[in-house]
Amino acid sequence: QVQFVESGGGLVQPGESLRLSCAASGFSLDNYAVGWFRQAPGKEREGVACIKSSDGGTYYADSVKGRFTISRDNAKNTVYLQMNKLKPEDTAVYYCAASLRVQAMCVMWKEVPMDYWGKGTPVTVSS
Repeated sequence: QVQFVESGGGLVQPGESLRLSCAASGFSLDNYAVGWFRQAPGKEREGVACIKSSDGGTYYADSVKGRFTISRDNAKNTVYLQMNKLKPEDTAVYYCAASLRVQAMCVMWKEVPMDYWGKGTPVTVSS
């Protein structure tokens, strides 16, 4: 059974950190580009951070550069998003996704359907 499950979300105060995990089962992430997306209430989903399978190249949205770090552990079949210096505007449901068809998934995700999406984990940043 194929699963792609996020964890690690929660409620934190501004300036604090969280690490999200996304574990894949039933398929190997080795050849997939993987990424994190988020959707805040009333807003469109956006690509936050993505990492290629081809060369490990990364992409970050301007709003998270210098604060978020995406990484992958193919041995554990897991993708991580380390989020530091969190801000209230980071509040959203965070989703992981995987694509075999496109490496630049954070940019191309609207044009090329992702192969897998997780169900999301909520992150709330509030004092």
